[in-house]
Amino acid sequence: MIKVKELQKTYVSEEIETTAVNRINLEIKEGEFIAIMGPSGCGKSSLLNILGLLSSPSGGEYWFGEHEVASYSERERSKLRKGAIGFVFQSFNLIDELTVFENVELPLLYLRIPKPERKKKVEEALERMGIMHRRNHFSQQLSGGQQQRVAIARAIVSDPKLILADEPTGNLDSTNGEEVMRLLAELNDQGTTIIMVTHSYHDAQYANRIINLLDGKIVSENIQEEFQL
Repeated sequence: MIKVKELQKTYVSEEIETTAVNRINLEIKEGEFIAIMGPSGCGKSSLLNILGLLSSPSGGEYWFGEHEVASYSERERSKLRKGAIGFVFQSFNLIDELTVFENVELPLLYLRIPKPERKKKVEEALERMGIMHRRNHFSQQLSGGQQQRVAIARAIVSDPKLILADEPTGNLDSTNGEEVMRLLAELNDQGTTIIMVTHSYHDAQYANRIINLLDGKIVSENIQEEFQL
């Protein structure tokens, strides 16, 4: 599904050049659940942004399915990621002025899905996440756990092949965090590929493979015993 070769990301300012991703080679198969770990500043978020087609690498190859996307423009990356990738963020990234239903509906509007089909898909996603009873509420009226359920519903509403999760339990208490991880594990069991950045060793145990980064490089990989390639 994803293959990168000698992937690099360098940030240049007037005074300093910083290498965030340093010649990474990585392959991710369809249906895997990957946890990316490492200390702050090790390149986790930079790598996730490249894999999510939110930014372009400075060098190397990036194959997303059949597409070599390393040199894609922002417009080309945006077109490819629509409907193919769902995002779950630590800060939820819900729009305060929109209801739960409207927040989840947003990706389908970008895809120009007809209204009757949008309604059906949104309701299915809300039911799946157990949040249908809050469909007309605003994000400020929800608990943190409920907001993250809405964010996951928004991520899955377009049936993406891949979900990228950046510290998905970082703003949650342990009970709600456990529930969010259970939901991600269920999605993975149903065939969705998941790549998650986390500082939590506990959360990483839900993954099939744990990748550790340091100074922009992969320093170790651990395949969980229960995962069969």
